Amino acid sequence: MEDLDTLVLRTALRWQATGLPVVLVTVARTWGSSPRPPGSLMAINGRGETVGSVSGGCIEDDLIHRIREGGVQAACATDTPAVLRYGISADEAHRFGLPCGGTVELVLEPVSSRSRLDELLQACLQRRSIERRLDLRTGQVELRDGRRDGVPRLDDTHLATCLGPQARLIVIGAGDLSRFLCQMALGLGFEVVVCDPREEHRASWELDGVVVSREMPDDLILRLRPDARTAVVALTHDPKLDDLALIDALQSDAFYVGAIGSRRNSAQRRERLHMHFDLPEAALQALHGPAGLYIGSKTPAEIALSIMAEVVAVKNGIRRPSPTPVVTGKSLHENPGYEVT
Repeated sequence: MEDLDTLVLRTALRWQATGLPVVLVTVARTWGSSPRPPGSLMAINGRGETVGSVSGGCIEDDLIHRIREGGVQAACATDTPAVLRYGISADEAHRFGLPCGGTVELVLEPVSSRSRLDELLQACLQRRSIERRLDLRTGQVELRDGRRDGVPRLDDTHLATCLGPQARLIVIGAGDLSRFLCQMALGLGFEVVVCDPREEHRASWELDGVVVSREMPDDLILRLRPDARTAVVALTHDPKLDDLALIDALQSDAFYVGAIGSRRNSAQRRERLHMHFDLPEAALQALHGPAGLYIGSKTPAEIALSIMAEVVAVKNGIRRPSPTPVVTGKSLHENPGYEVT
């Protein structure tokens, strides 16, 4: 499943290719509370069809009404971008469904060959982070290397936004837990790869939208070279497989590296990686083990939920979620789903 930014870009290009006028809408700035963060994208075609969102729905309804009543020109007075602000007054905030005091500033861009959306989409698919600089006076676009998590910048003449590769999840081990984890990751817009060299585990494992690899885990990690938009989770409980993946993943740019197991097994894993593979303490500190947030998990589906919640938290900038609760000296995370001796 594609992430939302990729879906918006691809849909806008498809509409344009069929001859429909298209407007790309970007949340450039917000003040106070707002439903969608800066950088959020939406596309609207000349029929009023939309993909993506910039609010809870009311701003979209107003933009659709404008386009249906007066065409794309009603949203953009010329064939160049326009800046539109919603929620300046309390009445407008109420009318457009914005939270109290919320204001959102949008840039509306008529899509054309100047927009270079095809090049931007291709760069994202190549896992490159790109800064897109839109000239508000001419509609011309400049593309250059940038940061995926950069904050949009708007001034009198330009809008600069940052886009990049889809978040990716690499799962070591094909099983029930990995199936639930992958389903959740797909729903959240992650690109998902499952690696398991064990034929008996891999033979019956299949999930639409997931790439399944028979490579050894270390070979896969070295080939894919995890970047800052990649998470790696080891689920086999087999040190011969999990450790191979973790050694290389912990020395990559992956934003999250985790492995399941009890607290005891996790401690043994850390000692093993340090003693036998000479991994430095700084790398071991980045290992999430046991993987997942404490939610009282007892089934594969619940454990998958706890792991995915932690992955998303770290992706969103929460580097160290709250530590696992301990009762009478034992981690509450040591439940039947995690305890493997």
